[in-house]
Amino acid sequence: METETKITLKNQSDVVVGALNACFFAKRGFNVHVFESREDIRKAKIVKGRSINLALSHRGRQALKHVGMEDKIISKGIPMHARMIHSLSGKQSPIPYGRKGQYILSVDRANLNKELLSDAETYPNTTLNFEHKLQDWSADTGLMTFSRSDGSKDQIHADLIVGCDGAFSATRKQFLRRSRFNYSQTYIPHGYMELTMPPVNGEFAMKPNYLHIWPRNTFMMIALPNLDKTFTCTLFMPFEDFEKITTGDEVIQFFQSYFPDMIPLIGVEALKKDYFRLPAQAMVSVKCSPYHIGDKCVLMGDAAHAVVPFYGQGMNAGFEDCIVFDELMEQFNEDFRAVLPEYTRVRVPDDHAIADLAMYNYVEMRAHVNSKWFLFRKHVDNVLHFFLPKTIIPLYTMVTFTRIPYHHAVERWHWQNKVINYGLLLSAVGAVLGGSYLLTKHSQQVNKLAVPAEKMWTRLVSFRIPGMMTTQM
Repeated sequence: METETKITLKNQSDVVVGALNACFFAKRGFNVHVFESREDIRKAKIVKGRSINLALSHRGRQALKHVGMEDKIISKGIPMHARMIHSLSGKQSPIPYGRKGQYILSVDRANLNKELLSDAETYPNTTLNFEHKLQDWSADTGLMTFSRSDGSKDQIHADLIVGCDGAFSATRKQFLRRSRFNYSQTYIPHGYMELTMPPVNGEFAMKPNYLHIWPRNTFMMIALPNLDKTFTCTLFMPFEDFEKITTGDEVIQFFQSYFPDMIPLIGVEALKKDYFRLPAQAMVSVKCSPYHIGDKCVLMGDAAHAVVPFYGQGMNAGFEDCIVFDELMEQFNEDFRAVLPEYTRVRVPDDHAIADLAMYNYVEMRAHVNSKWFLFRKHVDNVLHFFLPKTIIPLYTMVTFTRIPYHHAVERWHWQNKVINYGLLLSAVGAVLGGSYLLTKHSQQVNKLAVPAEKMWTRLVSFRIPGMMTTQM
């Protein structure tokens, strides 16, 4: 029996997941109909929506590779091998993401959308429908009602509805009407604002192969490189702090206090203008369960698990949804009655885990990277990983450079932390006890050394006293 799969798209932030999903389903031979509420981004004169750069890593690359898109997307991305930490004094210190050769890619959101839509369109069994806004759908019959830009309505029947329509999913509204559906959303008290750092003499204003971070404990600035030699700079800060700045002069005072090295790179007039171009935008984290209704509908991407952007895993988790679903389709011979509940069982713990990690990583990026203990622990983790690559794996490596399920990565991280901290404590106690033992055992030799040391100190002090007195006069 021929199955017709309708994939409903609504929000530009998840067009990438929906378009990639269309490729997965079309590759399996399904008739795929993609619906997007806005106009075709490839033809639009003005593209509305967020422009925070996307960070592509292993999970997303594996999904792209499955549909033959990895090389094309990578060719238009910029490798970032490390975080570059900018101190208040202007000092720059890199913190590598992983081993030599491991990196994440800065990818332009709009270009990725266009590439995936164009690739989906190459399948003869895929139809793209733009300016179709979902009004209602039935979980029992699969009947979907769309309103068009000209005021007309379309009714379409689908054997499977895949909602990839973003954090404010219209598809998910039907789930909220049903019992035993768990849903929560959390707005963090911080917003974000984007600024642009132009090229200098046709070249990048800063080193391009880094994710630049200005951590200031309660807020931060980041900058990601673009192919046109600009940097997209994003200021993350509590809304109340954004609201305190009301004039162009106050913007410059703020940057002089916290980001003085950015002023000449962005420009005084550009800062005064761009800061007020758009108000600070909110960030929401969404958790829900289950992800499916019977064998008729399933949620993926932000519709199922919107996350704040601080781990760079929002898109990667959405892309991994596609490949996990495809793997389950293979395992259960494309039987939706078996695939959908198993997809919920497998993905919910992982997606909830990455939502929590994204919240945690904001604190790490804006505050922990300033801590000497954090940097020391990073070094210890990396050294242990080098000598025990299968036993000790840093959390960031598990999340970014492997497909270890997110919730397993968190569990392993907690276990490793206990083991490493316990080992460091034992080492410190051992060093103290060992030193005490040696001092006790060789107390006579220590006393002999103490006498000449005391004499030497007395002589040093006697030499310094005249100089000190002269200085005070």
